[in-house]
Amino acid sequence: MIGLGTVLNAAGIVLGGLLGMICGRFLSERIQDTLTKVCGVSSLFLGIAGAMEGMLSVEGGSLSSGGTMVIVGSLALGGLVGELIDIESAFERFGEWLKMKTGNAREQKFVEGFVTASLTVCVGAMAIMGAIEDGISGDWSILGTKAVMDLIIVLAMTCSLGKGCIFSAIPVAVWQGSVTALARFIRPLMTDGALTNLSMVGSVLIFCVGLNLVWGKKVRVANLLPAVVFAAAFSFL
Repeated sequence: MIGLGTVLNAAGIVLGGLLGMICGRFLSERIQDTLTKVCGVSSLFLGIAGAMEGMLSVEGGSLSSGGTMVIVGSLALGGLVGELIDIESAFERFGEWLKMKTGNAREQKFVEGFVTASLTVCVGAMAIMGAIEDGISGDWSILGTKAVMDLIIVLAMTCSLGKGCIFSAIPVAVWQGSVTALARFIRPLMTDGALTNLSMVGSVLIFCVGLNLVWGKKVRVANLLPAVVFAAAFSFL
């Protein structure tokens, strides 16, 4: 069934969020703060690992690095476009709208949880390749794996950032559902080079999410999202 992968992924996020809400009720504010930092540190190392995987290679028995210009160029151009559009504000406005419509007006961390969780589960090569495979052949195995990973991530985030994290299922459903619907058009563009660049730059964005969780909001990560498009485009130059 085409589209099943996205359905499973969204369901995994909702389940993780519900479990996080249940667990969060029994945790003190101090423990919730520690869990936020844990999620942040985990995101930092996931981001570093993903970026290093794309940048480092072994040639002639020695370690060499590359991809620096792709990262700098993608982030610079992506940040410029993102700031002009102001994607971060659009995310926050949608979060505020959800907060009011779902009766969570008193939930102080609702918008922060929604934006942070959405960025964490939407960015990455698995979301794109999984949705493409789902759209072309109905193979939902990649998104099935991602669903389990996202369940755990959102569970931990919901414990500390609140129920806003559950609603990250909405942008995941929209993003991956759109890629699935357009899979036959997108697949030829997703070469090995494009996927490598996309994964590398996406990992940097995940690192930035972790940075915000540990030290407070330092980077408008949503405004850097266009960087993944530039990263894929640079592979054709």
